[in-house]
Amino acid sequence: MTESFGLEYIDALYGYALMLTRNRVEGEDLVQETYVRALQARHRLPDENNLKGWFFTILRNLWLNQLRKQKTGPRLVEVDGEDGGADFLPGNTRDSYQILSAKEDAEQVHLAIAQLAPEFREVIVLREFEQLSYQEIAGVIDCPTGTVMSRLGRARAKLRELLAETWRRPATNGNEARS
Repeated sequence: MTESFGLEYIDALYGYALMLTRNRVEGEDLVQETYVRALQARHRLPDENNLKGWFFTILRNLWLNQLRKQKTGPRLVEVDGEDGGADFLPGNTRDSYQILSAKEDAEQVHLAIAQLAPEFREVIVLREFEQLSYQEIAGVIDCPTGTVMSRLGRARAKLRELLAETWRRPATNGNEARS
C-alpha cells in the first residue's frame, strides 16, 4: 500500500503547487517533498478520511516555509496547459470555433484568477478546481470556516467583475492598431 499512498492526488497537488509557486520546477519539487514528508509522517495521520486535505496542508506548509527562508514573494511565470487534450478524443465532435472559443474562455478565466490577491486565488483553486470542502480548505490554510466562505464569496465577486469587463470589450482583429 505504501507504493500508492495518496498518488491519486498527485495531479491536483501539482496544480496547487503551480498556483502557489508560479514555477514548474519549484512546483514539481514541492510535490515531491510533500510525498516524502507524508510517507515519513504517515503514522501520525490524524484522520484517514481526510487524506486529500492532509496532503494539501503538508504542501502548503512546505511552501510557506520556503517563502520564509527566501524572504521574497513568489515569481510570476506564464503557465501553459497542454494544447488539444480532450479535443482529440474519439467522439468529441466540437467544431473548430467551439474549440477556439472554449480555449479563449479558459484563458480569460485563468488570467482573471491570476489577478486575484493570493488569499482569494488560493481559496478559488482549492474549492473550484480541487473541490475541497470549506472545512478542508480551512484546515489547509489554517483559518476558520467562516473566513474561507467570506474569502470565497469575495473572490467569486471579483472574478465576475474581472470577467464581465473582459467579455464586454470588443474583440480586435490582428489588423487594428493598438493604443
